[in-house]
Amino acid sequence: MFELHDVAVTYGQTPALAPTTLTIGEGETLVLLGPSGSGKSTLLRTLAGLTPFTGMLRFEGAEVTDWQPVRRRLGYVIQDGGLFPHLTARGNVTLMARELDWPAERIEARLHELAELVGLEAAQLARFPGELSGGQRQRVAIMRALMLDPAVLLLDEPLSALDPITKLRLAEELRTIIAKLGKTVVMVTHNLGEARFFGGRAALMRDGRIVQLGPIEDLAEKPAEPFVSEFLDAEEAL
Repeated sequence: MFELHDVAVTYGQTPALAPTTLTIGEGETLVLLGPSGSGKSTLLRTLAGLTPFTGMLRFEGAEVTDWQPVRRRLGYVIQDGGLFPHLTARGNVTLMARELDWPAERIEARLHELAELVGLEAAQLARFPGELSGGQRQRVAIMRALMLDPAVLLLDEPLSALDPITKLRLAEELRTIIAKLGKTVVMVTHNLGEARFFGGRAALMRDGRIVQLGPIEDLAEKPAEPFVSEFLDAEEAL
């Protein structure tokens, strides 16, 4: 799905992502794991076409030179949803479909399908983001990300701003959605428990580089360097 060859990001004179070579397969779940400032969100934003980079990035086998058609194949969810406050939940979800001149009937059918998928009612979709709970806002954000039926879901710490009970419920729902739809998923988290919950491969990052890539259980059983064990020990201690 994605192929990165020596992809690097620099902000001014500061390296944010070291030259990175990485392949993400179709239907795969990849968790980008690491402490704050490790480069995981920078890597995700690079996959979303939201930051300039050097190197080569391929999507579905073709080098990306124009991000506009690629972005329509991507669904992107950030912390607390990132919803437009002046639009209702319904307006947020349907924004891009309306921009693309989808017929009203198609929009309504897709909206109903997604509302059932995430467990939201019509009355909740009529509210503005400020009138919704954190969990409801994230469900709306997931609906918005899925509206155009993207091939890939990019999730930037989608559970971090939620209370523990809501977080667990939404995590279970999100894992079910991922399994049901079979999409490629790249998720950013600094939480080892979340990484284990969603499974798949993990890329543990530090100082803008991937220090270990592979099955999540290998982080504990086959650490590639002392930092891996240090990160796991710190996570377990909290």
